[in-house]
Amino acid sequence: MTGSTSKAVVLFSGGLDSTTLLAKALAAGFEVYALSFNYGQRHQSELKAALKLSKDMGAKDHKVISLDLRAIGGSALTDEEIDVPEVASDGIPVTYVPARNTVFLSIAMGYAEVLGAHSIFIGVNAVDYSGYPDCRPEYIAAFQQMADLATKEGVEGESIRIETPLVDLTKAEIIKLGLELGVDYQKTVSCYQADSEGVACGKCDSCRLRQEGFRAAGVQDPTRYRVIELRGSHN
Repeated sequence: MTGSTSKAVVLFSGGLDSTTLLAKALAAGFEVYALSFNYGQRHQSELKAALKLSKDMGAKDHKVISLDLRAIGGSALTDEEIDVPEVASDGIPVTYVPARNTVFLSIAMGYAEVLGAHSIFIGVNAVDYSGYPDCRPEYIAAFQQMADLATKEGVEGESIRIETPLVDLTKAEIIKLGLELGVDYQKTVSCYQADSEGVACGKCDSCRLRQEGFRAAGVQDPTRYRVIELRGSHN
Protein backbone atom coordinates (compact mmCIF):
# COMPACT_ATOMS: atom_id res chain seq x y z
CA MET A 1 0.00 0.00 0.00
CA THR A 2 1.49 3.35 -1.03
CA GLY A 3 0.29 6.91 -1.15
CA SER A 4 0.77 10.20 0.63
CA THR A 5 -1.34 9.20 3.63
CA SER A 6 0.03 5.65 4.04
CA LYS A 7 2.09 5.19 7.19
CA ALA A 8 5.25 3.10 7.40
CA VAL A 9 7.56 2.15 10.24
CA VAL A 10 11.20 2.22 9.12
CA LEU A 11 13.82 0.44 11.20
CA PHE A 12 16.51 3.08 11.25
CA SER A 13 20.03 2.82 12.64
CA GLY A 14 21.63 5.83 10.95
CA GLY A 15 23.92 3.61 8.89
CA LEU A 16 24.36 3.49 5.13
CA ASP A 17 21.71 0.87 4.38
CA SER A 18 18.99 2.11 6.70
CA THR A 19 19.43 5.71 5.54
CA THR A 20 18.97 4.58 1.95
CA LEU A 21 15.93 2.66 3.17
CA LEU A 22 14.47 5.75 4.84
CA ALA A 23 14.99 7.75 1.65
CA LYS A 24 13.32 4.99 -0.37
CA ALA A 25 10.24 4.93 1.87
CA LEU A 26 9.95 8.73 1.77
CA ALA A 27 10.32 8.76 -2.02
CA ALA A 28 7.51 6.19 -2.26
CA GLY A 29 5.18 8.67 -0.56
CA PHE A 30 4.94 7.10 2.88
CA GLU A 31 4.46 9.05 6.08
CA VAL A 32 7.54 7.66 7.80
CA TYR A 33 7.87 6.78 11.47
CA ALA A 34 11.53 6.00 12.11
CA LEU A 35 12.28 3.47 14.83
CA SER A 36 15.73 3.06 16.38
CA PHE A 37 17.03 1.00 19.26
CA ASN A 38 19.49 1.81 22.00
CA TYR A 39 20.24 -1.83 22.76
CA GLY A 40 23.61 -1.47 24.46
CA GLN A 41 25.63 -1.36 21.26
CA ARG A 42 29.16 -0.01 21.28
CA HIS A 43 28.53 2.47 18.49
CA GLN A 44 26.30 5.05 20.17
CA SER A 45 27.31 7.69 17.62
CA GLU A 46 25.14 5.82 15.13
CA LEU A 47 22.06 6.78 17.15
CA LYS A 48 23.11 10.43 17.15
CA ALA A 49 23.39 10.27 13.38
CA ALA A 50 19.99 8.57 13.12
CA LEU A 51 18.23 11.28 15.12
CA LYS A 52 19.71 14.06 12.99
CA LEU A 53 19.14 12.28 9.68
CA SER A 54 15.50 11.42 10.36
CA LYS A 55 14.77 15.05 11.16
CA ASP A 56 16.71 16.42 8.19
CA MET A 57 15.15 13.95 5.76
CA GLY A 58 11.58 14.59 6.83
CA ALA A 59 10.41 11.64 8.92
CA LYS A 60 7.08 12.31 10.63
CA ASP A 61 8.39 11.01 13.96
CA HIS A 62 11.37 9.14 15.37
CA LYS A 63 11.25 6.88 18.39
CA VAL A 64 14.28 5.40 20.14
CA ILE A 65 13.48 2.30 22.18
CA SER A 66 15.87 1.30 24.95
CA LEU A 67 16.72 -2.39 25.35
CA ASP A 68 19.52 -3.99 27.33
CA LEU A 69 20.90 -6.71 25.08
CA ARG A 70 24.16 -6.44 27.01
CA ALA A 71 22.34 -8.44 29.67
CA ILE A 72 22.62 -11.54 27.49
CA GLY A 73 25.74 -10.55 25.55
CA GLY A 74 27.00 -13.03 22.99
CA SER A 75 28.11 -10.45 20.44
CA ALA A 76 31.12 -8.21 19.90
CA LEU A 77 28.64 -5.34 19.62
CA THR A 78 27.18 -5.87 23.10
CA ASP A 79 30.04 -7.47 25.05
CA GLU A 80 33.21 -5.45 25.65
CA GLU A 81 35.14 -8.67 26.31
CA ILE A 82 34.64 -9.81 22.71
CA ASP A 83 36.86 -7.92 20.29
CA VAL A 84 35.39 -6.50 17.10
CA PRO A 85 37.15 -8.42 14.30
CA GLU A 86 39.28 -6.40 11.91
CA VAL A 87 39.72 -9.10 9.28
CA ALA A 88 37.10 -10.98 7.27
CA SER A 89 35.93 -14.18 8.95
CA ASP A 90 34.26 -17.37 7.77
CA GLY A 91 30.77 -18.33 8.90
CA ILE A 92 28.62 -16.21 11.18
CA PRO A 93 30.80 -13.41 12.61
CA VAL A 94 31.00 -12.46 16.28
CA THR A 95 29.33 -9.14 15.40
CA TYR A 96 26.05 -11.04 14.93
CA VAL A 97 23.70 -10.01 17.76
CA PRO A 98 21.54 -12.99 18.80
CA ALA A 99 17.86 -12.50 17.86
CA ARG A 100 18.34 -8.77 17.21
CA ASN A 101 16.23 -8.49 14.07
CA THR A 102 13.53 -10.70 15.58
CA VAL A 103 13.30 -8.42 18.61
CA PHE A 104 13.40 -5.25 16.48
CA LEU A 105 10.78 -6.48 14.02
CA SER A 106 8.49 -7.64 16.83
CA ILE A 107 8.51 -4.19 18.41
CA ALA A 108 8.11 -2.55 15.01
CA MET A 109 5.12 -4.80 14.38
CA GLY A 110 3.46 -3.64 17.61
CA TYR A 111 4.25 -0.01 16.81
CA ALA A 112 2.78 -0.41 13.32
CA GLU A 113 -0.45 -1.76 14.82
CA VAL A 114 -0.71 1.21 17.15
CA LEU A 115 -0.09 3.65 14.29
CA GLY A 116 -2.35 1.89 11.84
CA ALA A 117 0.63 1.43 9.53
CA HIS A 118 0.59 -1.44 7.06
CA SER A 119 4.26 -1.44 6.10
CA ILE A 120 7.49 -2.06 8.01
CA PHE A 121 10.73 -1.33 6.17
CA ILE A 122 13.90 -3.15 7.18
CA GLY A 123 17.25 -2.86 5.41
CA VAL A 124 18.26 -6.52 5.38
CA ASN A 125 20.52 -7.56 2.54
CA ALA A 126 21.19 -11.06 1.21
CA VAL A 127 24.12 -10.06 -1.02
CA ASP A 128 26.50 -8.27 1.34
CA TYR A 129 24.85 -9.54 4.52
CA SER A 130 28.03 -10.47 6.44
CA GLY A 131 26.73 -13.96 7.23
CA TYR A 132 23.91 -12.88 9.55
CA PRO A 133 21.12 -15.49 9.51
CA ASP A 134 18.38 -12.91 10.20
CA CYS A 135 19.15 -10.96 7.02
CA ARG A 136 18.09 -13.70 4.60
CA PRO A 137 14.89 -13.72 2.50
CA GLU A 138 13.88 -17.01 4.14
CA TYR A 139 13.94 -15.33 7.53
CA ILE A 140 11.81 -12.41 6.34
CA ALA A 141 9.28 -14.79 4.77
CA ALA A 142 9.02 -16.70 8.05
CA PHE A 143 8.54 -13.49 10.04
CA GLN A 144 5.89 -12.33 7.58
CA GLN A 145 3.96 -15.52 8.18
CA MET A 146 4.22 -14.98 11.92
CA ALA A 147 3.09 -11.35 11.59
CA ASP A 148 0.02 -12.46 9.62
CA LEU A 149 -0.87 -14.87 12.43
CA ALA A 150 0.08 -12.82 15.48
CA THR A 151 -1.49 -9.42 14.88
CA LYS A 152 -5.01 -8.02 15.08
CA GLU A 153 -4.37 -6.50 11.67
CA GLY A 154 -3.45 -9.87 10.19
CA VAL A 155 -6.47 -11.66 11.66
CA GLU A 156 -8.80 -8.97 10.32
CA GLY A 157 -7.27 -9.22 6.84
CA GLU A 158 -5.16 -6.05 6.89
CA SER A 159 -1.69 -7.55 6.71
CA ILE A 160 1.35 -5.61 7.89
CA ARG A 161 3.86 -6.11 5.09
CA ILE A 162 7.58 -6.50 5.82
CA GLU A 163 9.24 -4.48 3.05
CA THR A 164 12.85 -5.30 2.09
CA PRO A 165 13.72 -3.16 -0.96
CA LEU A 166 17.48 -3.59 -0.47
CA VAL A 167 17.51 -7.36 -0.05
CA ASP A 168 18.82 -8.21 -3.54
CA LEU A 169 21.11 -5.21 -4.05
CA THR A 170 24.89 -5.12 -3.77
CA LYS A 171 26.41 -2.47 -1.53
CA ALA A 172 27.40 -0.53 -4.66
CA GLU A 173 23.83 -0.66 -5.95
CA ILE A 174 22.51 0.53 -2.57
CA ILE A 175 24.92 3.47 -2.67
CA LYS A 176 23.90 4.40 -6.21
CA LEU A 177 20.23 4.22 -5.25
CA GLY A 178 20.81 6.42 -2.22
CA LEU A 179 22.68 9.02 -4.25
CA GLU A 180 19.79 9.11 -6.74
CA LEU A 181 17.47 9.75 -3.78
CA GLY A 182 19.69 12.53 -2.43
CA VAL A 183 21.25 10.71 0.54
CA ASP A 184 24.25 12.44 2.11
CA TYR A 185 26.36 9.46 3.15
CA GLN A 186 28.82 11.67 5.00
CA LYS A 187 26.18 12.01 7.72
CA THR A 188 25.74 8.24 8.15
CA VAL A 189 27.62 6.05 10.63
CA SER A 190 28.07 2.33 9.95
CA CYS A 191 31.25 1.45 11.87
CA TYR A 192 30.96 -1.14 14.64
CA GLN A 193 33.38 0.84 16.80
CA ALA A 194 32.98 4.45 15.71
CA ASP A 195 34.12 7.05 18.22
CA SER A 196 31.85 9.58 19.90
CA GLU A 197 32.20 11.93 16.93
CA GLY A 198 31.21 9.24 14.45
CA VAL A 199 34.70 8.73 13.05
CA ALA A 200 34.95 5.17 11.73
CA CYS A 201 37.75 2.73 12.56
CA GLY A 202 38.30 1.82 8.91
CA LYS A 203 39.12 -1.78 9.83
CA CYS A 204 35.98 -3.62 11.00
CA ASP A 205 33.76 -5.73 8.75
CA SER A 206 31.19 -2.96 8.37
CA CYS A 207 33.87 -0.45 7.34
CA ARG A 208 35.34 -2.97 4.89
CA LEU A 209 31.96 -3.57 3.20
CA ARG A 210 31.33 0.17 3.08
CA GLN A 211 34.71 0.91 1.52
CA GLU A 212 34.29 -1.87 -1.05
CA GLY A 213 30.81 -0.59 -1.88
CA PHE A 214 31.95 2.94 -2.68
CA ARG A 215 34.88 1.57 -4.66
CA ALA A 216 32.62 -0.71 -6.71
CA ALA A 217 30.15 2.13 -7.26
CA GLY A 218 32.95 4.33 -8.58
CA VAL A 219 32.04 6.99 -6.05
CA GLN A 220 34.29 8.82 -3.61
CA ASP A 221 33.80 7.51 -0.07
CA PRO A 222 32.94 10.53 2.15
CA THR A 223 33.40 8.58 5.39
CA ARG A 224 35.82 9.81 8.04
CA TYR A 225 38.15 6.92 8.92
CA ARG A 226 40.65 6.91 11.77
CA VAL A 227 43.00 4.59 9.91
CA ILE A 228 43.18 6.84 6.89
CA GLU A 229 43.70 9.90 9.08
CA LEU A 230 46.53 8.15 10.95
CA ARG A 231 48.19 7.07 7.73
CA GLY A 232 47.91 10.58 6.38
CA SER A 233 49.62 12.02 9.46
CA HIS A 234 52.82 10.19 8.51
CA ASN A 235 52.94 11.63 5.00
